[in-house]
Amino acid sequence: MPARKFGLNLVVFVALAALFTGFWALYNRPVSVPDWPESISGFSFSPFRLNQNPQKNQFPSDDEIRSDLELVSKRTDNIRTYSVKGSLADIPRLAEELGMRVSLGIWIGPDEAENEAEIARGIEIANNSRSVVRVIVGNEALFRREVTVEQMTAYLDRVRKAVKVPVTTAEQWHIYEKYPELARHVDLIAAHVLPYWEFTPMDESVQFVLDRARELRAKFPRKPLLLAEVGWPSNGRMRGGADATQADQAIYLRRLTNALNKKGYNYFVVEAFDQPWKVSDEGSVGAYWGVYNAQRQPKFNFEGPVVNIPQWRALAVASVVMALLALTLLMIDSSALRQRGRTFLSVVAFAGGSVLVWIAYDYSQQYSTWFSMTVGGLLGIGALGVFIVLLTEAHELAETVWVRKRRRPFDPILADQGYRPKVSVHVPCYNEPPEMLKKTLDALAKLDYPDFEVLIIDNNTKDPAVWEPVRDYCEVLGPRFRFFHVAPLAGFKGGALNYILPHTAPDVEVIAVIDADYCVEPNWLKHMVPHFADPKIAVVQSPQDYYDGEENTFKKLCYAEYKGFFHIGMVTRNDRDAIIQHGTMTMIRRTVMDELKWADWTICEDAELGLRVFEKGYSAAYSHQSFGKGLMPDTFIDYKKQRFRWAYGAIQIMKGHARALFQGKDSKLTTGQRYHFVAGWLPWIADGMNIFFTIGALLWSSAMIIVPKRVDPPLLIFAIPPLALFFFKFGKIMFLYRRAVGVNLLRSFQAAVAGLALSHTIAKAVLYGAFTKTIPFIRTPKMASTHGILVALAEAREEVFIMLLLWGAALGIVLVQGVPSRDMMFWVAMLLVQSLPYLAALVMALLSSAPKPHLAPAANPATT
Repeated sequence: MPARKFGLNLVVFVALAALFTGFWALYNRPVSVPDWPESISGFSFSPFRLNQNPQKNQFPSDDEIRSDLELVSKRTDNIRTYSVKGSLADIPRLAEELGMRVSLGIWIGPDEAENEAEIARGIEIANNSRSVVRVIVGNEALFRREVTVEQMTAYLDRVRKAVKVPVTTAEQWHIYEKYPELARHVDLIAAHVLPYWEFTPMDESVQFVLDRARELRAKFPRKPLLLAEVGWPSNGRMRGGADATQADQAIYLRRLTNALNKKGYNYFVVEAFDQPWKVSDEGSVGAYWGVYNAQRQPKFNFEGPVVNIPQWRALAVASVVMALLALTLLMIDSSALRQRGRTFLSVVAFAGGSVLVWIAYDYSQQYSTWFSMTVGGLLGIGALGVFIVLLTEAHELAETVWVRKRRRPFDPILADQGYRPKVSVHVPCYNEPPEMLKKTLDALAKLDYPDFEVLIIDNNTKDPAVWEPVRDYCEVLGPRFRFFHVAPLAGFKGGALNYILPHTAPDVEVIAVIDADYCVEPNWLKHMVPHFADPKIAVVQSPQDYYDGEENTFKKLCYAEYKGFFHIGMVTRNDRDAIIQHGTMTMIRRTVMDELKWADWTICEDAELGLRVFEKGYSAAYSHQSFGKGLMPDTFIDYKKQRFRWAYGAIQIMKGHARALFQGKDSKLTTGQRYHFVAGWLPWIADGMNIFFTIGALLWSSAMIIVPKRVDPPLLIFAIPPLALFFFKFGKIMFLYRRAVGVNLLRSFQAAVAGLALSHTIAKAVLYGAFTKTIPFIRTPKMASTHGILVALAEAREEVFIMLLLWGAALGIVLVQGVPSRDMMFWVAMLLVQSLPYLAALVMALLSSAPKPHLAPAANPATT
């Protein structure tokens, strides 16, 4: 059988490897286009290298310029420059050594003194160099509105009188149409025609250039036409239908240069080399217009078919390796998993591995600065973290739905009828409503069990009117019920439970704990205590449940969300003896309790004790059946406080038990137990990390609104990991709640909304837990009074504030930049999706403010 399973797994793996490799191949289908011409009309030539920037007066050396000219001379004998500042003035002399022609650029900007210096130096070079065949005064200076038409024509007239070669100015094609009088002051029309900037799809762009060239010739028939810049970027934001990719750049330029050569146009391909320094002026795309990258390597093949990613085969292999590594971990101890579950995990591993490899490749194509390297490092860690969380979420889904048989079934224990050890039921309480606590005691009084006691420990309740009625009621119930009131008492709930241990009857063998609002069923002890007949069992746990889950819409959503932990998470954890002990409906063997005690350093003393039980090598038993019901929080703020305490406590426990959990030291934890304790809390940690993504998204969006021409939307790789996690988690809830919990689609959606509403609270708790040691115990009050809408809004004020910021950012981008491109639409959509957890919090707060329905006096839930 194992050999058969291995063979089937191998077949599935190979099939998926072939399928995903096929996806890589499909995306990289070769496109046949004309080869690069033997010679092109010319290149725009800016010889700046990485860490060189004319804006910082960082210029290339003559040797570097000479090396670049030698490389370019293999493709053309004609170049265009843009300035004569610094070592750029040496280009004509160095080009002359190679027999190359130069269209000399004189930079014109808003600084008149610098303009004068450029003009003087340009005239001198043009008159003393045999390589200069024309002079181009200014580059899009009118388009940038840095000079007026009158100033530009004056500059042109001066230079024309001073040099013997033709003189012109280079502008976008529509500037010549806007200012036709320019034609009287130039010897030729030098126009930039760049379809990318005009949102033209690549497939239509060659014709776009030819149409603009024909129009310019028709408008200025007596002037020669020079297409001073034609080109396409290989990376950067998408503009309308214009996508900036290496493949599109290759296809477009190879088609265009052949078409222009055939029609006899003079042109300059912009540009020879990538110029990363241009990012500050043109946005991220400004760095990627070169035919060669900044390392002077060609960015595409000059001959043969073009593919999107030339290295796709290596990337496909890398994605298969990533999937194999992930599956190796996921398939450990997977004997109970059906083939459908294994196939599902394989698909997730391949999809996640492929996306990770694609993200790494895509980011490797960017030019790095200290900022981008920092962001890239964080992105890489974040993407890997998301991948790990996705795998753990997928693993839980598979082990919930597609198992042949539970490893540790929830069968009743058929112990000897004579095995009825004495039980001490401990009820910690603080400032609880006396009438609620009396119902709890009534239910305990009706327990169908021969030998038990009930100890109530009230810690730190100051008002005697609250605790004295409970004390008096215990006297009425008889000697089995003993009441203790201690104030002050340190150590949170754990301190109170530790205080009561010495007062426990000496012959007690099992200690049980319930919360003050819990009404247990009469058969609770009779059904659960027999588990302790197994000497390895130290903890016995049954689920928390609630009898007010239908009270109003708010509680319906909360109830739906709670069910997931007990009927999904705890079920899969129980298979590997890794349940989380929770502080109500729990039982502990007396000898183990005396040995370990409750921890007073954490606000989740119950889960911490359960972990120490496992570290000592003991086991736990879990029941799928509910034996008691309590009250849920009445208000959203109390719902948040409860979850904050759980999440904060989880981080405390992970920090306090790091050696045991991550290294397996000084403990008897099994691999499965360590996995479940870490993996179970990973989604909460992911929520904590998501705060940083939200802050980054808001900052980036603000820059897009304030300086829209300089800041592009982030690359899609910045948004894909958190969005993938969000949609996977949401889809998982919708699927699992229907399959495993047995609720309908509406209740599944309600659970998802309630869970989303807690995202910000959990994130805060995780961050607080990471950077602090402890906080005061946060009690979850029950039977709270109804409050109004304004109070509800105040309870969700942080979430509402962030939601409005995200909505404002999305609206601001649309108003300032419009939504002309796919990446812009994606970013706006991402901001709106990112706001959904905060919107869910607002919805929950408003629902909790609704008036409570009038209820008749409730009967004891344990008897109904």
